[in-house]
Amino acid sequence: MDTKAQNIDTKAQQLRSLHQGPAILALPNAWDVASARIFENAGFAAIGTSSAGVAFSLGYQDGQNISRDEMIAVIARITKALKIPVTADVEGGYGDPAETARRVWAAGAVGMNLEDSPGGQVLNDLDDQKAQIRAIRKAVPGMVINARTDIFLNSIGEEAARTEATIARLNAFLDAGADCVFAPGVRDLPAITALAQAIHGPLNILAVVGSPSLAEMSAAGVRRVSLGSGPMRATLGLIDRIAHELKETGTYKAMTESAILYSDVNKMFV
Repeated sequence: MDTKAQNIDTKAQQLRSLHQGPAILALPNAWDVASARIFENAGFAAIGTSSAGVAFSLGYQDGQNISRDEMIAVIARITKALKIPVTADVEGGYGDPAETARRVWAAGAVGMNLEDSPGGQVLNDLDDQKAQIRAIRKAVPGMVINARTDIFLNSIGEEAARTEATIARLNAFLDAGADCVFAPGVRDLPAITALAQAIHGPLNILAVVGSPSLAEMSAAGVRRVSLGSGPMRATLGLIDRIAHELKETGTYKAMTESAILYSDVNKMFV
């Protein structure tokens, strides 16, 4: 095995082991090299990419509107700049999840998210989704697969039935070969606890407004908490404040109080 292949296999093993504890995996999501390096410098053991964040930064709406080539080009730039494992959000797989997995792995990322309702309100057929997961596992045996269902995120089905439907779907994904399963849109601690107790594998929850803390999530049985496009949108919020202050008052406080020193940013890319 050559050095590059050995290195990526080691990173895959590292990422997989982070889902097994003892600490919960806090996984911030980057959208470019600079944001990824900031997360790495802060001491995180791994990072994810944000498909929405990457899409927004390149002028696309979220929902698989960006091309696979453009998404993977950003992923490759991020992995090249980092020493820690990277897991990539590649939406619904861009029409061929197994081929996308091969390209993600070749780009240096050792994990991938796979959605079951990319850009819409209708869930993919369960048997088809399981077949896609099995195809990814066959194509890239070492890939850390995080299989996602959008039942809660997109309010699919009757509210009273969503927890049971999510449990059934995510357990089916685990049976098909996923390493971790993802239920974005759940923020109520009792609902999160019910999912964690009934799902027979690591559960990933998306942190949003009103989400429980990492300590509360860990106590509930959650193994991974990600931030999605939150950091990117928070950064846009800061830029919006800078813009309005400059336009309305002609001052720069929002910028000068928040900016990292130029020299420190420059050092991140040595």
